[in-house]
Amino acid sequence: MSIGYFCVWAGMEPNPRSCLVYHFHYNWSGHLRQGTGMAAATSKKAQTPAPAGAGAVQDRLYKNLARALFRELASGKYAVGDRLPAERELAAEHEVSRPTVREAIIALEVQGLVEVRVGSGAYVRRLPGGDDSPGFNVTAFELIEARLAIEGESAALAALHISDTELDELDSLVRRIAHGNLRDQGAEDADYAFHMTIARATRNTAIVSVVEELWRLRTSSPASALLFATARSAKVKPVVEEHRAIARAMRTRDPVKERTAMRAHLRAVMDHMLFATEEQAVAEARKAAERTRNRYARLTS
Repeated sequence: MSIGYFCVWAGMEPNPRSCLVYHFHYNWSGHLRQGTGMAAATSKKAQTPAPAGAGAVQDRLYKNLARALFRELASGKYAVGDRLPAERELAAEHEVSRPTVREAIIALEVQGLVEVRVGSGAYVRRLPGGDDSPGFNVTAFELIEARLAIEGESAALAALHISDTELDELDSLVRRIAHGNLRDQGAEDADYAFHMTIARATRNTAIVSVVEELWRLRTSSPASALLFATARSAKVKPVVEEHRAIARAMRTRDPVKERTAMRAHLRAVMDHMLFATEEQAVAEARKAAERTRNRYARLTS
């Protein structure tokens, strides 16, 4: 485990006494140990030890698991149309968390190797060919982790520089998010504008560019876009009260309160996505069971 530090200067000139210090614990699985809402899991089967003395950062667990599943597909362990073991079984077998399994399956799904049928599981769509190799891009969970580290600190810096006009804009955007949720339209645009308003309030163009790129990755990275689309179909929407708490903390101009509010929101985003996708799977399974029950009821009536 290592400890990372961020230092954000509370002014234009570096000054140790005005440095807003933020630290976090990082484990070798690639997950923030504090604040993500996800259990940090170590794996004996999916984790590859780093070369002695190399000092290299180990791959995230989901990549190692995806590679292991890729090898199983290539070896002929599964045929096209076969159902992979359930998420819970894979998590137990490889000693990783269920979110790690989910990310690994998404990596295979993006490559077209498996098809995830909600409420049923992951099925082999095709077997790897000679030109195939495990490929990875930014996942939704990686994206939220990055936002936890970056947007928490950018919000703390923004609290020191934000204008009254921008504070009013945040309040207006909270109302737009609420209105958009009611109409099922426009809430995500207002959510983006809310976070970019905070980024611009840092008066730091580098931070604005980084935050903007993180939001762009929501749709440009196939693995991330896939999970966010699944969450949207499960009716996951921006939570008004979380954004209201951020705007309220910003009005105190207290960096600590603002950092806490932003990180609480982003931890909740992670939890909302996990719970919603699981609930959707349960709901679809119940519908499938009900259809089967009705079909057999007609046969026996």
